[in-house]
Amino acid sequence: MVSVAGEFPDARFFEAPDGERLAYRELGEGRPVVLLHGLTADAESWFAAGAALAPALAERGHRVIMPDFRGHGRSAKPQSVESYPRDVLTDDALALVAHLKLDEYDVGGYSLGARITVRMLVRGATPRRAVVGGQGLRELLGTGGGAGSALRRALAGAGTFEPGTREARTEQYLRARGMDPVALLHVLDSIADTPHEAVARLDGTPMLVVMGTEDERLASARELVALLPSTRLVEVPGDHGTAAVAPELTQAFVDFLAAA
Repeated sequence: MVSVAGEFPDARFFEAPDGERLAYRELGEGRPVVLLHGLTADAESWFAAGAALAPALAERGHRVIMPDFRGHGRSAKPQSVESYPRDVLTDDALALVAHLKLDEYDVGGYSLGARITVRMLVRGATPRRAVVGGQGLRELLGTGGGAGSALRRALAGAGTFEPGTREARTEQYLRARGMDPVALLHVLDSIADTPHEAVARLDGTPMLVVMGTEDERLASARELVALLPSTRLVEVPGDHGTAAVAPELTQAFVDFLAAA
């Protein structure tokens, strides 16, 4: 039974191509839309106060499908590096689409989820529409820097930092959320970059880019839209963190995915 809008749905599970048990949640009924969360988040992030994107889409007649990436949430957090080959999160997302037998669907993500959205397109996924939140051209190419390097330092040195340091606070935050430092480090190492020419070939896919006005990636988002003339950019209030829960971001997703 599909949960009604406003309720956080129970986890369901499917088997990834390598046999790992991965979680996803569903809300609402109608045209499917797959939402892909950011690094260190999970499906619950789509219910965040102020944005509540999943309930908003469900209320507009969407079947909202929200996986937990491996290494996150209720999904498996294997410890071996062999469980995180290059682009494995895309493998998992494509496997979920196949598991649910989705033909007509939309897909969108924020931060890491946006990168996986683009990887799905590059690897042959054919959603009706796609939303890329919090990422621009440089991030897709792997030249944008960002928070990954700082997080990698915190994960690689887990358990060794002096109390009160930024790295120690980051580690404490992750552990309080039930995150596994070993699994997250493997996730970071698995992320695949997308070549410039592959991004350029996506111009035929109806795509929305959403970026915070205070996000350091805003210039990169404008470069992505310049490369893909059919793509539209919506700027919403906030930086990379606060824009993710801005009501304006929810409105941008809802309006774009509701369009005929």
